[in-house]
Amino acid sequence: MPLNILVVDDDLGTRLSISDYLELSGYKVMTAKDGQEALDILEKYHLDLIVTDIVMPKMNGYELVRQLRQKPSWRLLPVILLTGRTKTQERILGYQSGCDLYLPKPFELEELGAAIQNLLERSQIIQAEYGYHRENIATSTTSHKAEENHYAQFDLETSQMISSLTTREREVLEILTYGLSNAEIGNQLHLSPRTVEKYVSSLLRKTMTSNRAELVRFAIKHGLVE
Repeated sequence: MPLNILVVDDDLGTRLSISDYLELSGYKVMTAKDGQEALDILEKYHLDLIVTDIVMPKMNGYELVRQLRQKPSWRLLPVILLTGRTKTQERILGYQSGCDLYLPKPFELEELGAAIQNLLERSQIIQAEYGYHRENIATSTTSHKAEENHYAQFDLETSQMISSLTTREREVLEILTYGLSNAEIGNQLHLSPRTVEKYVSSLLRKTMTSNRAELVRFAIKHGLVE
């Protein structure tokens, strides 16, 4: 299941270049042209990370981050600030507002991609370890019975995912939760790093997870590892 990223910038070209790159990297991307529009989107959809410019009409990036940090359900949402302002005092202001990373323009999309991956993996691990769950802020229009049926279907699909895992995949998954590299996992299971990577790819596909951190979270949540 792809992770959701919101890109906030009043410049259309910047929004398009970043969103195109992130979609090609496997993320689901939404865009907003200012901080107020970003807050409106946050009220309706679940997001995993925000990339935002600072200088924007209606509401700038600093104020957007400050408002995010005031609400418990958004307090741990990773935020990257993008800006042409590079003075030390402005970077300090960015971190004081509550951002996780301050990335000055111009930047390489590959650098932004690496920063996003790092923040998302850290966020997933934190949520898995401490059992943090964001509030469901989307308005539900379904009945209680329909909701129960939805969760029953979800449980069935999850059970089928787990039952499809082979013995070797379970072995790789258990060792992977200790944070070992492919080579280290291979040494323990007498497999080549390339073979281990194939097992990891299969695990990601079968569990519908996007990265190793999310895979570990899945394993812990469903009792696949101790």
